[in-house]
Amino acid sequence: MTTTVKIRKLPGIWTVRSGGAVVGESRAALELSEGDRAPVVYFPRADIAMAFLERTDKVTHCPHKGDATHYSIVNKSTVTRDAAWSYENPIPAAEEIKGYVAFYPGDSVKVEQL
Repeated sequence: MTTTVKIRKLPGIWTVRSGGAVVGESRAALELSEGDRAPVVYFPRADIAMAFLERTDKVTHCPHKGDATHYSIVNKSTVTRDAAWSYENPIPAAEEIKGYVAFYPGDSVKVEQL
């Protein structure tokens, strides 16, 4: 079965928060849809406070996007391990997300439109 990756610019302002801190806010967020999986919001690195992110040893592989490096979110109150990922050298079908970071939403990480 062939999975198609679709990427589109999201309207409005998008934010990501963790441990009470705003980690990023963007008017240039992208939404990536892949097959029947839930869409994922990607933020430009320029709109993320990268000082909150600490690269980990975790690397995952997606045949439709390439290898993803992972990051923990570190702030004054919490460390959320492997909470974000980035395709630093995506395959050509996903080239548009190069330089972007996505986050696993959960109890300590919120991704939302303002």
